[in-house]
Amino acid sequence: ELNGEGEVVSGIAMARYGQNALEVISNIKDKIAEVSAGLPEGVSIIPVYDRSDLIHRAIETLKHTLLEESLIVAAVCIIFLLHVRSALVAILMLPVGVLIAFIAMRLLGMNSNLMSLGGIAIAIGAMVDAAIVMIENAHKHIERLKPGESRSEAMIAACKEVGPALFFSLLIITVSFLPVFTLESQEGRLFSPLAYTKTFSMAGAALLSVTLVPVLMMLFIRGPVMPEAKNPVNRFLIWIYRPIIAWVMRWKKTTIGLALLAMGASFYPASQLGSEFMPTLNEGTLLYMPSSLPAMSITKAAELLQTQNKIIKSFPEVESVYGKAGRANTATDPAPTEMFETVINLKPESEWRAGLTTDKLIAELDKALQFPGVSNAWTMPIKARIDMLSTGIRTPIGIKVFGKDLNEMERLAKEIEAVVKAVPGTSSAFAERITGGFYINIEPDRQALARYGLAVGELQDVIGTALGGEMVTTTVEGRERFGVTVRYPRELRGNPQQIASEILVPTMGGAMVPLGQLAKVEIAKGAPSIRTENALLSTYIYVDIRGRDIGSYVKEARAAVNAQVKFPPGYYATWSGQFESMERAIEKMKIVVPVTLLIIFLLLYLNFRRLTETLIVMLSVPFALVGGVWLMWLLGYNLSVAVAVGFIALAGVAAETGVVMLIYLDHAWEAAQAQCREAGKKAGMQELYAAVMEGAVERVRPKMMTVVAIMAGLLPIMWGTGTGSEVMSRIAAPMVGGMVSSTVLTLAVIPAIYALVKQWRLSRE
Repeated sequence: ELNGEGEVVSGIAMARYGQNALEVISNIKDKIAEVSAGLPEGVSIIPVYDRSDLIHRAIETLKHTLLEESLIVAAVCIIFLLHVRSALVAILMLPVGVLIAFIAMRLLGMNSNLMSLGGIAIAIGAMVDAAIVMIENAHKHIERLKPGESRSEAMIAACKEVGPALFFSLLIITVSFLPVFTLESQEGRLFSPLAYTKTFSMAGAALLSVTLVPVLMMLFIRGPVMPEAKNPVNRFLIWIYRPIIAWVMRWKKTTIGLALLAMGASFYPASQLGSEFMPTLNEGTLLYMPSSLPAMSITKAAELLQTQNKIIKSFPEVESVYGKAGRANTATDPAPTEMFETVINLKPESEWRAGLTTDKLIAELDKALQFPGVSNAWTMPIKARIDMLSTGIRTPIGIKVFGKDLNEMERLAKEIEAVVKAVPGTSSAFAERITGGFYINIEPDRQALARYGLAVGELQDVIGTALGGEMVTTTVEGRERFGVTVRYPRELRGNPQQIASEILVPTMGGAMVPLGQLAKVEIAKGAPSIRTENALLSTYIYVDIRGRDIGSYVKEARAAVNAQVKFPPGYYATWSGQFESMERAIEKMKIVVPVTLLIIFLLLYLNFRRLTETLIVMLSVPFALVGGVWLMWLLGYNLSVAVAVGFIALAGVAAETGVVMLIYLDHAWEAAQAQCREAGKKAGMQELYAAVMEGAVERVRPKMMTVVAIMAGLLPIMWGTGTGSEVMSRIAAPMVGGMVSSTVLTLAVIPAIYALVKQWRLSRE
């Protein structure tokens, strides 16, 4: 049914597995244009659902985001360095790193889509970190050059000084994404392209940082370089940071205590966060999937479908509406006539009424589509297909009841339906009526058949022809043949009484005997369909929710069901839908994330060769979580697989900022010890204090450059509003919030812990 105007013939074009969807859709459109020229007058082919618009919008969103990120990162380099030629090193390195990712995608046969481009997008800021630090360190070495000393040698020394540690830090960011590769099912298929492209990007950046960047530095860093002391950005940063670090060095233990207090305070927002499997991607198209009670006739289903479509089409935000009831003549779509699927194509949001959102529009549509005996469910086409293929549940939450007796299972399902309807946040709940189907039972009277000299098989042939039809001939129309089927008209087979009186059975003597004299015709209730799972009969309860996260809703609903519904022996219920996928992903993360943290720890230890420095950097990870949790809470985001991916990415980036700080603290302390040895004395607390002040304060610019480059690169993703932004913003938000708290840790807490550790070692010596 199309636009509430009447029935139409429809078809579905399906792409083979692994084919490029855009290419397939383009080929279909070309073929439709070719075929349309030869169609009879009044016949046209109209696409009612086209995925290509969504794909184009998602890719365009990421293209703009990538461009914005690149420009922002370039601006950060120029502003902090105030030397365009030096900034060009990082700016030129960025497209080469992205090109490496695209080459790897091409070699692996990966397509450009929301997730694959998203992986590059979240890596942009971190990709230039190594280049930024190396350039800044080269500036410092050039600034200290004495007359006659080689500029090239100074830059090589600068690269050697920080290059190995930076390579390891980029390697850590790459390794930190390993948990994403272990995701299974739909979450694995969704995020694996993102994991691959981010890994390609960071691996490329790590390689370029020790190959291309030093070469570009030799080519571009020429002429006078503004001294760090005269750089207004650096002077401003030192002016702010010096009194802070002075206070920190005076109150080291207090600083650490405040940091621990901040970690403890994050437990409140963490406890308030909801949970969901995946944030809903706004596809620009709605899928309305109402269910009614069984035994609805095809005629009634068509009437209801047309009425619903007329109501939907009356909304000014709706471009077109196409619905179907039941299924095609195929075994792969077991949908009964009481299950409808209506695709609602929406106009661009710029043409909507002011202040209207997708959620508000769904609420208005739901209110207008209230029919007796009909339970509404709202989703989106692609999401619905994924959900139904993975769990068989078309709503966000489903409850599966297992047992042996259909009547008992239906009773339990109805009880569960009543219980969950009372749970706050339930939009609709519908339990399948697995014994609510109606059948015409025709039971032959063998004695009556014997009196008329008829066999049961002869009676069955007549019934089959009258009700089901029988092909009697074929007709040839041009080059095509069509079968001609004959059966009783609908008005003579509409109810048991008509069937009993109007269907006539011929006897051997030529008499025509009404079917009712030869058989008992009646309506009987039975199962409209029988579903089995894990060798048990099963039935589903579909639950749609509004205004609540899945995790807290299931927790409350499950407690209510356990308290109010008593299951006989041999019967039980499981919770499915998106909740099942969410729990599977959580269980996987519980194993993989600790293993990944252990790998990061080992890489850090290989770099520093000291346990204390390794542990100091590892502290960056929990402190980074603090900011991520608070920002999630402030934005009202729920925990989801997308958020988990963001936190995983944050772990590697946070470790990198800690590595950069320790590089400069170690260099300053080693230089101070070397000076003391030359002077023939032992380095003490005064030298340690001065070294920490120099390593932290005097080298604040490269630390802030890395942080600002990463955060500025993520902001276009977090504040994006285009197609796909719902998922990407959830990945970026914990990274941005985490970088804030990680920066506080890096600039304040790490120097305090470093000073305490070195102070303890000095006291032991």
